[in-house]
Amino acid sequence: MPDDASQQTAQHAAPAGSQPRRHGLGRRPFLTGLAAAALAAPGLRAQRRDERQRERDEEASGFELTTPELAVAGLDEAHDGLVIGHLTDIHIGPRTPDQRVLAAVDALNAARPDIVFLTGDYITRKGDPLERIPDLLGRLQVPAVAVLGNHDHWTDAATITRDLERIGIAVLRNRHTVVQVRGRALAVVGVDDAVSGHDDVADAFKGVARHAPRLVLAHSPPTLDALPPDAGLACFSGHTHGGQIFVAGVTDAFFSRAGQHYLRGHYRHQGNQLYVSRGLGFGKGSTLPRMNADPEVALITLRRLSPPVARQA
Repeated sequence: MPDDASQQTAQHAAPAGSQPRRHGLGRRPFLTGLAAAALAAPGLRAQRRDERQRERDEEASGFELTTPELAVAGLDEAHDGLVIGHLTDIHIGPRTPDQRVLAAVDALNAARPDIVFLTGDYITRKGDPLERIPDLLGRLQVPAVAVLGNHDHWTDAATITRDLERIGIAVLRNRHTVVQVRGRALAVVGVDDAVSGHDDVADAFKGVARHAPRLVLAHSPPTLDALPPDAGLACFSGHTHGGQIFVAGVTDAFFSRAGQHYLRGHYRHQGNQLYVSRGLGFGKGSTLPRMNADPEVALITLRRLSPPVARQA
């Protein structure tokens, strides 16, 4: 007499002559799925390409928006909290993606600073698209003042000056201007580029009131050393790209030997001060890399430093 286990085996045994049941995907569903995958593949590849392109575009348009503060002695009370947008070393052309320049201009327009300072090197060399300078910077919706850099002089300073002034940006070549900001006058002095030998500090300061707060634009940071000492001046520069390839203790030593002692950020010297921006050009999306020196757009707030109150005897 068979036991229970043999009965269960008999119950589940396949009938004689029958085919075993096949598990898995049948031929027709398999072919259907294969065809669907083949049709979807180009779309997936295009989607991945688009995603990679968006990532590259985001990288290429990236910069750091910095917000330093400078305390300026004798600043008019109306100018306490005045915000300056500082944009420099744009290098419009193949070495700086247009989308980064547009993103920087958009950021300044959105921030609405009181004034924008442009401190030179709008292009890099002959053959770069000079016509793109007014096309891109003409989108600024904030009053702006400019100086030229060494690369501008080495290419076509006259055309760059003309095109900037055509879009309402005053170019200060060893001269000053007085702008109305928050209803009060503010003297802005532009010293032309020292690297190319076009600077003349004495000419730039001619006619400027001695005791009024003065802001200075100069492409090359060592211009700070040539400014009138103990004048309470605040100077804004670029040129160095923050070292571009920055290795602490190495890059700054290299630049110092080349006569560039002010590499990035805020400095005080001989009773004046200086802010050096890393600039916008080169880096991601360019053939000229940056390392530890990301592109920068600065929004610099000025704070009134009141003179000390004299003690009564």
